Amino acid sequence: MFRNVAELVEIADNENILISDVMIKQEMEVTERSFNEVFEQMNKNLLVMEEAIEKGINEKVTSVSGLTGGDAVLLQKYIKSGKSLAGDFHLDAVSKAIATNEVNAAMGTICATPTAGSAGVVPGTLFALKHKVKPSRDQMVRYLFTSGAFGLVVANNASISGAAGGCQAEVGSATGMAAAAIVELMGGTPKQSAHAMAIALKNMLGLVCDPVAGLVEVPCVKRNAMGASNAIVAADMALAGIESRIPCDEVIDAMYKIGQSMSLDLRETAGGGLAATPTGRELEAKIFGASPIK
Repeated sequence: MFRNVAELVEIADNENILISDVMIKQEMEVTERSFNEVFEQMNKNLLVMEEAIEKGINEKVTSVSGLTGGDAVLLQKYIKSGKSLAGDFHLDAVSKAIATNEVNAAMGTICATPTAGSAGVVPGTLFALKHKVKPSRDQMVRYLFTSGAFGLVVANNASISGAAGGCQAEVGSATGMAAAAIVELMGGTPKQSAHAMAIALKNMLGLVCDPVAGLVEVPCVKRNAMGASNAIVAADMALAGIESRIPCDEVIDAMYKIGQSMSLDLRETAGGGLAATPTGRELEAKIFGASPIK
């Protein structure tokens, strides 16, 4: 039905429907399922996200390696202290993004959006919005369809894999997906959603994938936090009427080309970046019981 963001926006505008509607129709066509079946499946995904967030913000979830855990709880306590500089909504989204990825690192159940390593950004922003603007359950499910529409374009035209394109392809894509979905939930136009995606992704270009000890924990969890923050700002900019000078599809294409030019050491191999720092190597040796790689 649509191959790129331009076609996605054009269909939504021509038929006077939401981007989420376009994605639902696409899913119905591809899977040969009814509207109710498609919608209910996405609602089940939403339930998985909700359970992961509740666990992460209410318990000190710790990974087996001990590299991550408890940061979402710390942020929730900090929000309640009334001392935050970024604002309660902003940090709530960040904490819930962290919560999701801490649950993932602890081998809990999450919903990949678009990957497990970038699974915090979309639900983190969504459940912060739930607290702030009180959307209906249907609106929350539609948020996921809107995110999915933009994620589908990236997957089909570039990459959502850190091994193929660096973290820009994972957390970067998730950030753009969330930004676009925020715009629709807040009443923005399909074109504004596309601009939000472009603005968000532009600011993630070149982000490498350098997991310490090869585990999806450091710096992955905190990158999801920054992705949630980036998505909120990009959405606000688009809703204010600010446009990306580079069209969304061209930003996605640029991301793909940048990923292809990255050294293999910076594409999920733990061969470079933060993974190759002295502390990164010491942590790797501690976890796996080997001598640090020099």
